[in-house]
Amino acid sequence: MNDSTSIYEYSVKPYQQALVVFGCVVLLEVGIKLTALSGIVPISARLYWMIAASFMLLFAVGNSLLSLSAKNMASYWGQSIYSFMGLALGNGLVAWGFSSLTISEAGSYRWIYIVVTIGYLVFLSLIGVVRIIVEFAQREEWSQPRKRNR
Repeated sequence: MNDSTSIYEYSVKPYQQALVVFGCVVLLEVGIKLTALSGIVPISARLYWMIAASFMLLFAVGNSLLSLSAKNMASYWGQSIYSFMGLALGNGLVAWGFSSLTISEAGSYRWIYIVVTIGYLVFLSLIGVVRIIVEFAQREEWSQPRKRNR
C-alpha cells in the first residue's frame, strides 16, 4: 500500500463490511464462550449483547465514513441499510444463541439497539450532506471572488 493512498479511495461494498464485522463478532463470542466454559473468569450473559451492539456501532461509523468513496450514493445507501439490518439480526441471533437471553431479558440492550440504529441513520445522512457540500464546492469556480452588491 502506497503511503499517499487514502482508505477513502477504495470502494468496499457494504455487505462485505457487514460480513467482516459479523465474522469478528462470531470469533469474539466463541472465544468468550470458551473462556466462560473453562471457568477461568466469570462471564455475564449480557456481555454477548454488549459485543453485538458494540460491533454494530463500529459498522455504523465505518460504513458511514466509507460511503464517501461510493460512486452511486443511492445504491450504496440501499445496500448499507440492508447490510445493517442483516448485521443487527445476525448479531442478535448470535448473542441470543450464546447467552440464552432474549434482547428483552438482556436489560437495556433493546434501547441500545434502537439508539445505534438511529445514530447510524444520522451518520449516513450527515455524511451525505457533507458530500453534497464538498461536490458543490468542487464545481464552483474559485479563480475570482464574487462581487456582492452592498
